[in-house]
Amino acid sequence: MRTFTYAIGALLLSAAVLTAQERDIFNYAAQAKAGKDVKKIVFIAADEGHGGKGNHEFKAGAIFMARTLNATYQDVHAVVHKNTKWPKDVSHADCIIVLLNHGAKAATDASIQAVVDKGAGFMAIHYGVEVNKGPQGEKYLKWIGGHFETFWSVNPFWTAKFDKIPEHATTRGVKPFEVNDEWYYHMRFAPEMKGVTPILSANPAVETISKRWDGKKPGSHNGNEAALEAVKAGRPQHVAWAFEREGGGRGFGFTGYHNYNNLTNDSFRTLLLNAAAWTAKLEVPANGIQTKTPTKDDLEGWFQEGLRVP
Repeated sequence: MRTFTYAIGALLLSAAVLTAQERDIFNYAAQAKAGKDVKKIVFIAADEGHGGKGNHEFKAGAIFMARTLNATYQDVHAVVHKNTKWPKDVSHADCIIVLLNHGAKAATDASIQAVVDKGAGFMAIHYGVEVNKGPQGEKYLKWIGGHFETFWSVNPFWTAKFDKIPEHATTRGVKPFEVNDEWYYHMRFAPEMKGVTPILSANPAVETISKRWDGKKPGSHNGNEAALEAVKAGRPQHVAWAFEREGGGRGFGFTGYHNYNNLTNDSFRTLLLNAAAWTAKLEVPANGIQTKTPTKDDLEGWFQEGLRVP
């Protein structure tokens, strides 16, 4: 009887239509058992804070994104892990999305390496796009086509104005917008931008470097001659990009989302969701993944739930 019950349970999990309980964002066991017809998206979010409430609310953002993807797609099961209980095995995942206070652990995780090598998508958000120069950076260039490199990239707060939105699956439903955030720029990209499609590009003011850097010895995050020259020359700085790897895997880098409240910007929020879906090789709706503008209560609710991530 037990064998029969288990067989029926396994059969149900292999189907694309999962129950709400099975698709709960903390039901890790159900996700690992789900069949190949279920797209499995794994979020890994930083448990530690960064400068007080409202900054780097990565667990809250991951909860919002995972729940929305599960609600939008019948054949998707997204789950949320916190980095202090890092998933030991993600070999079942179709896409990994990290929101971390530095991406080193993701870049050095053997299980993530193995699944990405097999074609799983990989998306890094905000501080998760920064890794150490060398092997970690080379890995990110292969996974998402770019990364934040110290003494080359910069991380000021500034209001980026995205006047021109390119045509791409990730930009469906995204309209020109502007938002203040800690938008990293002057990223280290793959040689000749091979495989990289800029998605959000803007022109930061010279002051985003000159007010933070004395113009002498290059700073790890606040400025260097190459970045300053690029800004003075008016070269658009790419702060979000899509990447198509050789072999068919997809990657996405999104440097914003220091400020939790930016989820109330409809285009900002839609792009994040579209990018997650695209990276997992899901079909993005014609008008993008539309969601209602979050209220203060919504943001607080996700924050409180984030405190209870297993």
